[in-house]
Amino acid sequence: MGNFFLEITLAKNKDTPWVTLLNSQARQSAADRAWQSINRFYQNCGAPTRHLMAHVAAPSSRAKISGKKGFPKFKKYSRSVEYKLTGYKLSDDRHKIKFSDGFKAGEFDLWCSQRTLVYYSEQQIRRVRVVRRADGYYCQFLIDVERQENHEPTGQVTGIDLGLKEFYTDAQGNTVDNLRYLRRSEKRLKKAQRRLSKRFRKGKKQSNNYHKQRVKVAKLHLKVSRQREDKAIKDALALVQSNDLVVYEALKVRNLVKNRKFSKSISDASWYQFTEWLNYFAKIYRIVCIAVPPHFPDFSQINLKAQSRDEK
Repeated sequence: MGNFFLEITLAKNKDTPWVTLLNSQARQSAADRAWQSINRFYQNCGAPTRHLMAHVAAPSSRAKISGKKGFPKFKKYSRSVEYKLTGYKLSDDRHKIKFSDGFKAGEFDLWCSQRTLVYYSEQQIRRVRVVRRADGYYCQFLIDVERQENHEPTGQVTGIDLGLKEFYTDAQGNTVDNLRYLRRSEKRLKKAQRRLSKRFRKGKKQSNNYHKQRVKVAKLHLKVSRQREDKAIKDALALVQSNDLVVYEALKVRNLVKNRKFSKSISDASWYQFTEWLNYFAKIYRIVCIAVPPHFPDFSQINLKAQSRDEK
């Protein structure tokens, strides 16, 4: 009822006439995300949910958390729109997509290095999200399929210790380098941001040169973000494929970045992103992945003690 109320309110608001041009299911999807953020805020506060939110989650389903509660923020410039089952049409060869809502965007080519979309039926494609990035527009497809990969048992068990000097050190003493992508790109970023700052005109309409430079800065940040994600995926996949059990530190990155001396280096390491991919690959390869508190004894010490007992 809550998301339906938000959708009707936006559709009837005179300040947002463009909402009626959007596909009805796309409006529902946007209302769903807004309602989830509102409900999460009330749950984090520990307050009982309002009568409109009672169907989303019970008041006792989540305890009150300390610190910031995640107050919902209005996103003025949305960079994505999500369609459920209507509002778009895929070609038979899956090379084109056509949007049929009131905006009349038309037909677009789908460019992908791997044409895997042809293997899935229209019933398996549950949602389509159009996302705007600094270098163009992208289509994300939510596909209803169970992914499982075969894992050959290796007999290896390891634990990893995350760090800043080395990205991680495992129980066997092997290390993975921390490539520090942001530090490497910092010189180019500073130069590009200085040019952007010089072209800014306070209280005036910005020039085309300003917007061109703004896109260049955004592309540099996007490149760093993609480099981090690519490294996290490759490191996590290699770790899962070479071990039957992986234990890692459950670091509270949210608290660690409060240290102003190391916050940039901690964010550049992207530990959280790595552990998320580690858990994902552990699930599809069906191996055991355990998160332990940071104060747990060092994995390398445990491994040495186990080896000494075996020798005795």
